[in-house]
Amino acid sequence: MPPLLDLLILDERLRKRRTATALALFAAIVMLGSIPGARAEIGNLASGIVLHSIAYSVLTFLLFTGYAGNRTERAIKAVLTVAAMGAVDELVQGMLAYRRGTVLDWTVDCSAALVTSLLLWFFLPQPVAVDNT
Repeated sequence: MPPLLDLLILDERLRKRRTATALALFAAIVMLGSIPGARAEIGNLASGIVLHSIAYSVLTFLLFTGYAGNRTERAIKAVLTVAAMGAVDELVQGMLAYRRGTVLDWTVDCSAALVTSLLLWFFLPQPVAVDNT
């Protein structure tokens, strides 16, 4: 893996920043999705399934590489976190008069998290611990 990708994906020094980025991205998804008409505008570019799959796969990637632990622990934490994020997103949508939250969208979120975590579990090397001495 090229050194820049090693730094961004595997470097332990950036682990907490990847998790923080995932949380900020999730907040942006919820806020932008709450703007009247915004979903309809972006819906012209891609379907809801595609949008949910991409967004929640990116969140899973950031969380998987941001959490500490072995591969299995990181995968479980990432999937559970994304499942909770998806549920919150759908709950917020359900409270808006011009949106609706659906179980199908939440299922797509969870499926994207599972597939992404499995791929990362199999193909991503273990994070490299950095000696700061």
